[in-house]
Parts: sequence; C-alpha cells; structure tokens
Amino acid sequence: MQETYLQSLFGLSGKTAVVIGGTGELCGAMAEGLAGAGASVVLVGRDPEKARIRLEKIAANGGKAWFQSCEVTSRENIQAMLNTVLEKAGRVDILINGAGVNSPTPFLEISEEEFDRIIDINLKSLFQSCQVFGEYFVKNQIPASIINLGSMSGITPLSRVFTYSLSKAAVHNLTKNLAREWAQAGIRVNTVVPGFFPAEQNKKVLTPERVGQIMGHTPMKRFGVAHELIGVTVLLASQAGAFITGSEVVVDGGFHAMTI
Repeated sequence: MQETYLQSLFGLSGKTAVVIGGTGELCGAMAEGLAGAGASVVLVGRDPEKARIRLEKIAANGGKAWFQSCEVTSRENIQAMLNTVLEKAGRVDILINGAGVNSPTPFLEISEEEFDRIIDINLKSLFQSCQVFGEYFVKNQIPASIINLGSMSGITPLSRVFTYSLSKAAVHNLTKNLAREWAQAGIRVNTVVPGFFPAEQNKKVLTPERVGQIMGHTPMKRFGVAHELIGVTVLLASQAGAFITGSEVVVDGGFHAMTI
C-alpha cells in the first residue's frame, strides 16, 4: 500500500528524461535517481567513457539509460539530438540542463576567449536547449519538467568565479521567466541550486584556504555528496512536484542561511 502511494507521487515509469551534462558527477547522480524512479534516461555529453561507467551503475540497479553524444553549444546539434531521442524513445518528458564549466581567473585577466567559452557552455547552450525542447513540449502539449542547474553564485556573488557567477545569475533569471511563460501549458521550470559539491569544474578553486572559508560558512561543516541531489531531482520531475515552478531549490547544508 505504502509502495503504491509513493509510486503515485514519485514514480517516473513511462517517462523519458534527457540529462544534458549527464556524464558529469552531479548530473550523473541526478540521472541515476531518475532511472531509479523508473524513467528511461538519456545521458547527453561528450565523454563516452564517463558515460559507460555511469550507464553500468544505472543498469546494475535495474535502470534503463543510454548515451547520446552532443556538442550542446550548437542549436542545430541540440535539435538533432532531440530528433534522435524521439526516434528511439517516442517522447521526452523531463529535461535537465547541467552542462557547465568554471575558471578561477582574476577579473582583470579574464580573456574574451575564456569569457565566451564559459557563457557559451553555461548560458547559451541552456538557452538554446530550452528553446528546442520547449518548442517540442508546447507543440505536443506535454506537461514536462525542466530542471536547470543553478549555483549559489547565481544567488549571491562569490569571489574568484566572475564569469561563472554571471552565467548562473542569468540561468536563475531565465528559469523564472520561462516558468511564468509556460505555466499554463503545464510545463514546469525550476532551478536546483547545489551548495559546495566537489566536482570536476570547481576543483581548480578549492584551495585549502577556500575550503576553510566554505566550511566556516556551512552549518553542516561538510561538502555535499552528489547523490544528495537525487531527492530534489525526483521531486521536481514527478507528480509530487506538480505545483512547483519558478523555484530555486537550494541544497547546500545551510550555506545560504548563514550570515555571521
């Protein structure tokens, strides 16, 4: 009885989820969670070896997933990727936008090339993905869930990650705008905001001094672990989150609640 009740709230059987950035540590864990809840999951990225490892984990737990290579800075590539997924799966119900890069370059030393690269991957690719998938969801009247990966630096500026913070602030803004735009179409758009989770893109800035500052500002006194993003991901993707849209759901061990 309890299992049936939980399935009615959080179950994703029959749903297809596309996870852009799914070969990375955080979005890979989120993908595992969606597969564990019953969704068929498409891991979108550029590294087939990382995808293979993640797919093996999903399969070992009885989930269904496959890898789709895509350079997401190209709108044409995103459209081609969606077309391929539709050929294989028939439909898409859930989109996670989690591709991202970071850099600790001091502000006066940030080159135009570095700026463009971070904006292209963190913001432009997400913008274009929302356009491509949003058009598909709206035209086909699919009550979809879009989950964008935000950042604490998108809410409160953090030192040493200038372009990254800029890109994530824009992601938070876009998420709220799209939530408003598509609410009556049944399309929910939310931002998951991780606190400090050690991952490939932020290891460059996690110096001992930086780690000390983070721990001093985190009530739980530890970093997050990737699988701790699964609960909020399944909530936002499932019927349990049917009335949640335009929200920034923070998963940070209390970092954002800390002042002095």
